[in-house]
Amino acid sequence: MKINETGRVGAINSYQRQVDNQRTNDDKKTKRKDEVSISSEAMELLKANDKTAESGNSERIQQLKEQVSSGTYQVEAGKIAEKLAPYFTQYLKNGE
Repeated sequence: MKINETGRVGAINSYQRQVDNQRTNDDKKTKRKDEVSISSEAMELLKANDKTAESGNSERIQQLKEQVSSGTYQVEAGKIAEKLAPYFTQYLKNGE
């Protein structure tokens, strides 16, 4: 029985070379950085969308805040029931 075969040393060296190559490739990949650029037209569209969304929502939010703080906000049970009904019917159909 041979303990030190020369062929096995070469196999280990080729494995080590493969690991070293992977490490250098990983290093190259980490050096690259992705870049994203947004055109000026797209920026203008985003700003316009933000302004229109804020104007409509801010009024409604302010009204709701006032109603909650004064205690006049009323929860509409019918609307909540309509939204929850599909979940309960599905639950009953599955027999869970």
